[in-house]
Amino acid sequence: MIEETGVVKQVEGNTARVLVQRKSECEKCASAGICEPAQGGMEIEALNPIHAQVGQKVKVSIKPQAYLKGTMIVYAFPLIALITGAIIGKNIGDAYFKEVNSDLTAAILGFIFLAITFIIIKLWSKKVETKLEYKPVIEEILQ
Repeated sequence: MIEETGVVKQVEGNTARVLVQRKSECEKCASAGICEPAQGGMEIEALNPIHAQVGQKVKVSIKPQAYLKGTMIVYAFPLIALITGAIIGKNIGDAYFKEVNSDLTAAILGFIFLAITFIIIKLWSKKVETKLEYKPVIEEILQ
């Protein structure tokens, strides 16, 4: 489990807004879409099965499987698409556009594939935001 400590700022039904201290890992975190920068840290929405109240210090965790899956989708998928697009573009350039440098067609198609994956990832992240398996969970009250 990936664990952080934070302070509950707001409770809304079975979820809570928790302020966790911002760390250097936050810059490259796959869960950046559910975090919101706030004064003194990052505010995240977490499931609150133990009914923590506003002002309590809590331990928040996220499943490593969800973290790794998100990381792979956000980093590996665009890289694979860029390389695939470049290879296809190079082959298309060699076969059909002999008057144009095939490296140019490789770059153009690679970046088109990359842009398409960013759109797909954005749509996927909107869909995943509502799934409980990807949300952080308040595990225990520390105070």
